[in-house]
Amino acid sequence: MLRLFVFAPALFALAGCAAPGVAEAPTAAPAPAAAPRPEAPEMSFEEWRAGFLARAVAAGIAPGVAQRTLAAARPVPRVLELDAFQPEFTRPIWDYLDSAVSAARIANGREKLAAHGAALARIEATYGVEREVVIAVWGLESAYGANRGSMSVVDSLATLAWEGRRRDFAEAQLLAALRILEAGETTQDRLVGSWAGAMGHTQFIPTSYADYAVDYDGDGRRNIWGEAPEDALASTANYLARFGWTRGQPWGVEARLPTGFDFALADQTARPVSEWRALGVTAADGGPLPDHGSAGLLLPAGAGGPVFAFYGNFDVIRRYNNATSYALAIGHLADRIAGGAPFRADWPRGEPPLSRSETVEMQERLTALGHDTKGADGVIGPLTRAAIRDFQRARGLAPDGYASARLLAALRQAGG
Repeated sequence: MLRLFVFAPALFALAGCAAPGVAEAPTAAPAPAAAPRPEAPEMSFEEWRAGFLARAVAAGIAPGVAQRTLAAARPVPRVLELDAFQPEFTRPIWDYLDSAVSAARIANGREKLAAHGAALARIEATYGVEREVVIAVWGLESAYGANRGSMSVVDSLATLAWEGRRRDFAEAQLLAALRILEAGETTQDRLVGSWAGAMGHTQFIPTSYADYAVDYDGDGRRNIWGEAPEDALASTANYLARFGWTRGQPWGVEARLPTGFDFALADQTARPVSEWRALGVTAADGGPLPDHGSAGLLLPAGAGGPVFAFYGNFDVIRRYNNATSYALAIGHLADRIAGGAPFRADWPRGEPPLSRSETVEMQERLTALGHDTKGADGVIGPLTRAAIRDFQRARGLAPDGYASARLLAALRQAGG
């Protein structure tokens, strides 16, 4: 899956598509052959490297390590192309889930669960994170280790830092990478990963490696890069545990809304399950909504698609990657690996999402009609969804906050 710099507070997990020959569909469409040409950096690579070398030594990196590592660093044009790429068309969430939770990925996950059962049982007992969830992260991040990335982490991060758009982030990661090398946890030729510096079986960035990686097998190294995945799997469980994972609590459940439900309440605000039950919200099979603490309601495709009640663990997954579609994929893949059923409700497959330019137009039209989105950037966030709900309420539409072609048509009609 190609995620365009979705930042979580501590972890940027960027994984590639399944490697050639792996029987899993890629979780995102490949980048076009001709990516846009990025703007020229403000200084030469050599000028940036000299300045960063001084900053690295001042930050406590041994001069010999810094000099030797940075002397071998080279800018990578492909990194700049991928960083600059912004797709015009957004992939529908159902297409993403079809590949993220494909039959092959489910089957391969069950095989990996059996193959590493003893280690996963100990990891679950140590960190309190269900083994299926750990396996799901592994499956989505690197196709169960088949695609851990092959680009030099030092070269990738140096390129991003030199380019300058995310210099603070890239330099912080590069400093952490230098500390990994200084500690002898791996060598520069083995320090490989994605184009954005995510590494290993479960795609840790260097600072997350520093804070959360563990030496599960006791060999004195936190080896997330090698063929054996146990250190990486334990590190992932440790990460989730440190951010508050609750053992025995599901990420969420598919739900059913009663006729006449006020969709404005489905704004992801957590409420006691007793309140949802009183409003007539049930599990998808019509049974009582499970009570695992407060829950929010999620309608990722609006009123015409599946509804989910999500609990605290859903937000923990979003600390790994702060994208709702990613968290939904991890949760559902874990459930399917454990033997759970597909979602009951159908997705509105006949209504594709808006393109980036259409989203910008939608935001501009909402603002012009008095429903301020606080900018028109083509990204649908909480402010845009709130503005959509305001417009929908004003027009007598179901206020589900979903940006669709139907919504854009209504905006165009309302705008004259």
